[in-house]
Amino acid sequence: MLIQTGFWLVIGAFVAYFVLHSLAASLTFKQWFAKRWPELMPYYRLAFNALAMLLLLPLLLVMFVYPGEPLWQWQGIAWYLSRALIVLSILGFFYSLKFYDLSEFWGTRQLKECNTSVHDQECFQISPLHRYVRHPWYFFALVIIWSRDFSTVQLLVNVLVTAYFIIGSWLEEKKLCTYHGEVYQRYQQQVAGLVPLPWKILSAEQARDLIENKN
Repeated sequence: MLIQTGFWLVIGAFVAYFVLHSLAASLTFKQWFAKRWPELMPYYRLAFNALAMLLLLPLLLVMFVYPGEPLWQWQGIAWYLSRALIVLSILGFFYSLKFYDLSEFWGTRQLKECNTSVHDQECFQISPLHRYVRHPWYFFALVIIWSRDFSTVQLLVNVLVTAYFIIGSWLEEKKLCTYHGEVYQRYQQQVAGLVPLPWKILSAEQARDLIENKN
């Protein structure tokens, strides 16, 4: 009974987080918020990120209270390979930061400029990592969670997070198509979404041509 209770609490907590996060990130909700409280829009992105991090605490608490039974442990050469994948993913994440406008991502730019727009301010660019996969941060996160040892609860969390990345990336790309139009649709056709595929990779020249001919 305790295990079943823990499983349902984990599912409920994570699904609630994903729903709230997706709702707050949606263009429809931001447009409604901007009409109702336009003077607060410069704070929106900053508040969104702060709330997203704060609401992670209940998820961590639930996983701490209900850790589940050990299910899988990497051993031998597989242990070293799994740890190497985790380290490479972390390094890849930090490498990717240099290609993002972090002030726009965190919301400090919008606050500084008193920007009330509901649209993202960053122009469409294709970084070296985005030539291989459209969502490198999601890809690195997936590598990390599936390269770790996991319990029954951690496996459940991995499945929930993977499902959310699939659904969340689809929702996010609907916004990106609205923001960037046809050029992003062409980009979608040429580059894989969550996991790099050898036949869907852009060369540096192809990425440059796509950007230059976006209009």
